[in-house]
Amino acid sequence: MTKPPNILVIEDESAIADTILYALSTDGMAVEHCALGGAALERLRAQAPDLVILDVGLPDINGFEVCRTLRTFSDVPVIFLTARNEEIDRIVGLEIGADDYVVKPFSPRELAARVRVILRRTGLRAAQPPAAQAPAGAPAQGFTLDADGARLAWRGQWLDLTRYEYRLLALLLRQPGRIYSRAQLMELVWHDAIDTIDRTVDTHIKTVRAKLRALDPDCDPIRTHRGMGYSLEP
Repeated sequence: MTKPPNILVIEDESAIADTILYALSTDGMAVEHCALGGAALERLRAQAPDLVILDVGLPDINGFEVCRTLRTFSDVPVIFLTARNEEIDRIVGLEIGADDYVVKPFSPRELAARVRVILRRTGLRAAQPPAAQAPAGAPAQGFTLDADGARLAWRGQWLDLTRYEYRLLALLLRQPGRIYSRAQLMELVWHDAIDTIDRTVDTHIKTVRAKLRALDPDCDPIRTHRGMGYSLEP
């Protein structure tokens, strides 16, 4: 079996890092995360990954400095993440050894595509993503997950779910209690669907709730957080 490419994400904003990690893992990549530049350089000196995604605005060391230091001992490909879109920043990033430059806010799907392009240049390819992105058989609030079969049971009965209903519910099961915004759900669940709108999330939440209530009318494990998003009862 082909070993998946290893990607190191250096990003101090946990929400952004979580989104990147999930997007890349669904593309069949092995992903690690560092929140600080100093810790990342120690990790990079110990063992080089196949590609680095590097935020410019780190709290301890500027991302440009991290890249300059990295280039003294490694040629690992680097993609910069930055909130700034000035031409001079892009030029500096590329001149000090970056392979690509992505401006925030960005689409995780586009970032994953850029990663795949660079991996192909270096002769690496991501493995095929698994059918589900939650731990196999992980129970939560009466759920049973069969990741290999891409199916979910509620209160002991298998649910008749569409592909995106399954992905949505499996994602919520992955971290019960975590609130996912509509934008995050769009990127993580509908990452391979180009023509989607925000109402898609609400519609699918409604249909999933209806299917759960058909088996247990007195229980609604999906919580709505007004102005924030959705979560599964922990």
